[in-house]
Amino acid sequence: MIEKFKADIEPKKVLEFFSEISLIPRGSGHMKEINAFCCDFARKRGLDFYSDEALNVVIFKKGSVGRENEKPVILQGHLDMVWEKRSDCNIDFEKDGLSLQTDGEYVFADGTTLGGDDGIAVAYCLAVLDSDNISHPPLEVVFTTDEETGMDGAQALDASMLRGKRMINIDSENEGTLWVGCAGGARFDTSIDFNPVIASSTSCEIVVSGLHGGHSGTEIHNGYANANVVMGRVLKEISGSVDFCLASINGGTMDNAITRECRSRIVISSESEALFKVINRLNSSLRKEFFETDPDFSLRIRSCSNEKTCMNKSDTERIIGMLCDFPNGVISLSKSIDGLVQTSLNLGTVKTANNKVSMVYLVRSCDNSEKASLIEKLISISEKYDASFSIHSEYPAWEIRDESELQNVFSETYEKMFGKKMTVTAIHAGLECGLFCGKIDGLDCVSFGPDIIDIHTPDEKLSIGSCARTWEYLLGVLKNL
Repeated sequence: MIEKFKADIEPKKVLEFFSEISLIPRGSGHMKEINAFCCDFARKRGLDFYSDEALNVVIFKKGSVGRENEKPVILQGHLDMVWEKRSDCNIDFEKDGLSLQTDGEYVFADGTTLGGDDGIAVAYCLAVLDSDNISHPPLEVVFTTDEETGMDGAQALDASMLRGKRMINIDSENEGTLWVGCAGGARFDTSIDFNPVIASSTSCEIVVSGLHGGHSGTEIHNGYANANVVMGRVLKEISGSVDFCLASINGGTMDNAITRECRSRIVISSESEALFKVINRLNSSLRKEFFETDPDFSLRIRSCSNEKTCMNKSDTERIIGMLCDFPNGVISLSKSIDGLVQTSLNLGTVKTANNKVSMVYLVRSCDNSEKASLIEKLISISEKYDASFSIHSEYPAWEIRDESELQNVFSETYEKMFGKKMTVTAIHAGLECGLFCGKIDGLDCVSFGPDIIDIHTPDEKLSIGSCARTWEYLLGVLKNL
């Protein structure tokens, strides 16, 4: 039986704070309310705090009794979350809070992403700051903004106020795994301008939907289909049988989420019967192709109100060509860490607006030269189709340290508490650790967290048991530092 979420399960204080911040709209780019909440939290407890123009918040707390003069430690997580919802969900993310529920084993949200990435970090940190019974060194708690859209908060943060040389990032989703390195990344935007022409024929809408989706870094190796890429394949295939022009194409909401749905409106100049036959054939073959990774895949077509304008044939071909020529997914695997993706690419969003089709790609790599080479390839393809492009929101890879006090404390504490060794590895995702290492000379940094499943999708859920164990583990680490 699924019941509405009540914060009366352990770790009670952590889940109370998680429930509280879930009522606050905090998608990337909408940080004012959560910033105000964090500042008010610190103010009410008499804690020194700092807030900047990027709406980052830093809260300071003295060490617990007897530990006031120890070296400080930085606790860090990001305030923003990815807003994704099911097509039948009516939530207005900019105004409404999330509707949390539990089945006793997991916490999840009704029809939307949960925001466990990275709301659980915020909840853990608030619970530590709120308590007077936890043993810890002096704390510098850093809440950054807009991590999901380019780590803009961490980029803007003035780290000179921080004295800590040890940082615990709580932005991982695998209990028992300690991340000690991560990929660097960059956003690659490319777009094609078109001159609309009068549409005088029948219009149809093609919909690719039902895909799994997921995090474009940590889940890219699973091979989930990308709706934008599939739509390119579909349009290319039907262009061989049906004469049509694109009116619009739209898919995805975030560049760091594998796209679950894409819609195209086309204007056809021949009988629609042939188009419907091609779509039915493709639906059958693609369902077989994606059966293992995306069993709910659907490709459908429907008649729609006739478009007044559309693209010409040449611009239609350019857009389809770009969608098909750009690589996507895993590009290469690490040669030093078994099973780790080294370089990848995700087409997160395709949008049609103001007589322009824009595509946003997220490039990830733990090898800077390989990342540069992939970006050069994207530039070459964009130039081939006379498309404009820009590169932004670059962030560095987080390199693994040869010697780390934090790694030792985390590993030893884990083995003592749970009777087994912790997995120490790197992750193919962007963490803010790389940026902080660039800002704070000699920073020793690790990242960990509880089990969170299917992040960046409406199926996202937080394991309650893992949340409780990881909370106790964090307290053990703080005691042993």
